[in-house]
Amino acid sequence: MPTRRARDPALLDKVDSLRREDYVGEVWRVGREGREPTLGYPSNARWDPGTFDVLYTSEARDGALSEVFFHLSRQPVFPSKIRSVVCRLTVSVSNMLWLPDVEHVGALGMDTSRYGALDYTASREIGDAAFFLGFDGMIVPSARAPCLNVVLFTERLADGAIELRSSEPVDWNEWRRSRGPREPK
Repeated sequence: MPTRRARDPALLDKVDSLRREDYVGEVWRVGREGREPTLGYPSNARWDPGTFDVLYTSEARDGALSEVFFHLSRQPVFPSKIRSVVCRLTVSVSNMLWLPDVEHVGALGMDTSRYGALDYTASREIGDAAFFLGFDGMIVPSARAPCLNVVLFTERLADGAIELRSSEPVDWNEWRRSRGPREPK
């Protein structure tokens, strides 16, 4: 399990002063075929330090695909054996930390000029503070697409808060062709 530094009291105060919002809506998630798409896990990714269960989703289908494609494309060879599915989920949760743009994230101390970078130190501290303070998740800007991501702290959610509506296989080659040539950010 990752080691965690002491929480910054000033960051805790800033996060705790923000409004807690309900969130009801449709989100998208890309996962591996055969894996339950509503289960979170401690991924040690952008908004979690690997110490609690998180489910990363996006309000936009293309946002979910862009996030996963970015990480797959960082491999020396794009994985050809991975079978991915894109899932449409409905979510009904309360107590969400709402950070709808990079300016809101920057107000919590993150260097927003590096928002898309792979240094997750500041964002993990914000996510850890939100979890510690009892938030059920976070609404944050995507680093890979012009949309919002919905990060859910699954161990805090009531049964039935996330429901699978549909899923379909992802053809990464077709998706890449449909977007045209782009370089990862």
